[in-house]
Amino acid sequence: MTVHTHILGFPRIGAARELKRALESHWRGDVSEAALEATGKALRARHWALQRDAGLAYVTVGDFAFYDQVASQIQLLGCEPARFHCTPGQSPLSRYFTMARGAEQHAGHAACSHGHAHHAHAAGTPALEMTKWFDTNYHYLVPEFSPLTRFSLACERLFDEVAEAQALGHPVKATLIGPLTFLWLGKEKTPGFDRLTLLEQLLPVYGALLDRLKRQGVAWVQVDEPILGLDLPNAWRSAFESSYWQLNQVGVNILLATYFSPLEENLSLTCRLPVAGLHVDGIRAPHELVSVTDWLPAHKVLSIGIVDGRNIWRTDLDAALAVLQPLAARRNGHLWLAPSCSLLHAPFSLAAETDLDGDIKSWLAFATEKLEELALLKGALEGEPDTTALAVSRLALASRRASGHVHRASVTQRLQRLAPGVDRRASSFAQRQAVQRTRLQLPYFPTTTIGSFPQTTAIRAARASFKRGELAAAEYERQMRAEIAHAVERQEALGLDVLVHGEAERNDMVEYFGEQLDGFLFTRLGWVQSYGSRCVKPPIIYGDVQRPAAMTVAWTVHAQSLTQKPMKGMLTGPVTILQWSFVRDDQPRATTTLQLALAIRDEVADLEAAGIGIIQIDEPAIREGLPLRRGQWDAYLDWATRAFRIAAAVAGDATQIHTHMCYAAFNDILPQIAAMDADVITIETSRSDMELLTGFGQFAYPNEIGPGVYDIHSPRIPSTPDMVRLLQKASAVIPPANLWVNPDCGLKTRGWMETETALRNMVEAAKQMRAA
Repeated sequence: MTVHTHILGFPRIGAARELKRALESHWRGDVSEAALEATGKALRARHWALQRDAGLAYVTVGDFAFYDQVASQIQLLGCEPARFHCTPGQSPLSRYFTMARGAEQHAGHAACSHGHAHHAHAAGTPALEMTKWFDTNYHYLVPEFSPLTRFSLACERLFDEVAEAQALGHPVKATLIGPLTFLWLGKEKTPGFDRLTLLEQLLPVYGALLDRLKRQGVAWVQVDEPILGLDLPNAWRSAFESSYWQLNQVGVNILLATYFSPLEENLSLTCRLPVAGLHVDGIRAPHELVSVTDWLPAHKVLSIGIVDGRNIWRTDLDAALAVLQPLAARRNGHLWLAPSCSLLHAPFSLAAETDLDGDIKSWLAFATEKLEELALLKGALEGEPDTTALAVSRLALASRRASGHVHRASVTQRLQRLAPGVDRRASSFAQRQAVQRTRLQLPYFPTTTIGSFPQTTAIRAARASFKRGELAAAEYERQMRAEIAHAVERQEALGLDVLVHGEAERNDMVEYFGEQLDGFLFTRLGWVQSYGSRCVKPPIIYGDVQRPAAMTVAWTVHAQSLTQKPMKGMLTGPVTILQWSFVRDDQPRATTTLQLALAIRDEVADLEAAGIGIIQIDEPAIREGLPLRRGQWDAYLDWATRAFRIAAAVAGDATQIHTHMCYAAFNDILPQIAAMDADVITIETSRSDMELLTGFGQFAYPNEIGPGVYDIHSPRIPSTPDMVRLLQKASAVIPPANLWVNPDCGLKTRGWMETETALRNMVEAAKQMRAA
């Protein structure tokens, strides 16, 4: 039997987030472009060595990116949008960061986000829109397409990285986003234009790209087409066969990679495509493995994603072998093994997690450990099993199944006792709105922020000292109270109508809550990339969840005592905590979400009892949790929206419940968003120039809404006229009496100077709208 192992991609941030630090130093101007490139080169070399040492047949090249792999492909294919006005003298990396981060206007020039200058129109240049990568918490930069879009091989980076790996003695498998997925991920910037019409001129460029790789001696090219797991329009489905017939003429081995979803009606089409091999996701679509094995011609390579690339639990190797052995027999002993998808979505390594409970640590596998699992599976299939390692794996799985840490009888009993109307507010929205307006006495176009204010160096240093045990709890609390007072004072000076406490005491909107809930576990270095230099450290939900004590009440009450204006209580919703955690895989996700909803419900009740009149329950991840197949949407939305309502419905009529959602398209789930019955929803809309809001208007969204008027992820500071224009667009589709004014998202990653300038402009925009 011949088994090859490989991966679809590896975490690019480094074991200790070296890439994040290098990027942010470069953006501040502290580190040159050459030094940043050197960091990238060192990380790639280290990661390829790990792949070689794990016995992988090939190292994967092309998965590394300084910001985002889709942005890298935009540059590779020569379709950077003309609106960025980049000059010929600008370096490719400088142009790349301009697309990713936008450019600020200064004295007739727009200074790129990394210090280079170029001409731009008066308002500066907003960054490319950002949205979720399929159903993950990774964000990609959205390509922009129009009838004027042209493609060409315009960047040498991929070819240079291939040469880099070859010079280190590695056999190379290059990776690309496939042409149809690349077009699908983009957005038409011209009304009525169909981006699929660009395929005809895109394919020759892909052909030239494959030919270059072939001439470099690349044996295999992994071409990712995850949209084959979606419900595709017929025109897109029918484009696959002719596209891959054309690409196959180049004569390089193409491994077509699908992941995240079952192939369903696209299964036979995918197996028929003229490519040398096919990768399928055996974690998300285990029920299709036999069909794929039968449909895929015997001369083609079958790669099975048998190790979960998106979660952190140790693989049940016996169960995996029971799946693989009959499939290998059907393939005459020839099989490739891989994780289900890129390991971009997994933390780097367990090696640094010296503080974890020994039992629980034995249940886990991060990216580096997943490479070892592939080696164990390969050895067992080839008749050379590592019996000691397999026995250790079995013991760990048995320990998890029997552990008393995992199950809590009190949580099970509470779920069983829930009353049928537990998810319903006492009165209709119209009745609640009247009571709330009497209580809150807010002006038209009330201004607020989404929750967090800048996490300064002093705040981060105090938290780090407290966590290391160098700062006493009383002194840490004193410093955080002072930071809260500072945030309240600045908001009052700016004239905001509804204030927040600024979240100085919070490290992360999910981790902060998870640290105070039973059933959660935290790592020291379990970081994953969210976008660019932004990394998150997802908690691990390993057992039943409950709230032992109040989590936010003392901080919020302290903040409210400092002002006469309404102070929002800030909570993260149950679905978002679920989506942004690594979730236990031994019970349905719906059950875990319900446990989380009851914990948040208890916090809402305590905030209300403490006199807090506005409570925001953030659910930015509702849309991202949608199954990729529409046929599974209703079941998911039923339990997800019910969980939100259970968390919120304990509030009385006079308590205004807000929610916040960002970086996703919501128009196709508006009835379900309305069914969440939040009194106010704030959404990200500025990067799409309020396009997202049109759907809310057409749907006649019944409750109040705060469309974001500026993009907090860009260093560009929006002007008052910018924001007035967006609010005028919003007023054309939403009744002005129901409109709020706010940024797109929280402000923790920004500095105070830019934050105050932007918010001052925002408050002035609201005043102008009231006057009008």
